[in-house]
Amino acid sequence: MRIAVGADHAGHPLNERVIEELRHAGHEITDFGTHDSSIPDDYPDYAKKVGEAVQSGAAEIGILVCGSGVGAAVAANKLRGIRAALCGDTYSAHQSREHDDCNVLCLGARVVGPELALDIVRLFVAARFTGEERHVRRVAKIAAMEDLK
Repeated sequence: MRIAVGADHAGHPLNERVIEELRHAGHEITDFGTHDSSIPDDYPDYAKKVGEAVQSGAAEIGILVCGSGVGAAVAANKLRGIRAALCGDTYSAHQSREHDDCNVLCLGARVVGPELALDIVRLFVAARFTGEERHVRRVAKIAAMEDLK
């Protein structure tokens, strides 16, 4: 699977573990950085890069890591067609893909420990949208909201 990843300075160490895990599992990774946690930077920049990779089809899904995961999720969800899920547990990780067709996973490096984060990543990546009518209907309503002014 083609996966775009990005993290700000707070998410950098966990993001490196995520990248290592995904590469080990055979996924094709586009790493948008950051690569130096000592230099403060801004999570919206990474959310934009990862989101645009998903929008364009260069990546099938994206993963963003910041301190809490909240800022990355808020920023990514501003992009048309992006459904970013902030997950701190394994149930939400697979359910967000299966029911809500989420295409970006957001993690909080200061909130979720590395082993749980890797479990969350594995489940998010492995899950697929069920395509059940009720879920299709709900995702369509979310997409329609993007057109509201």
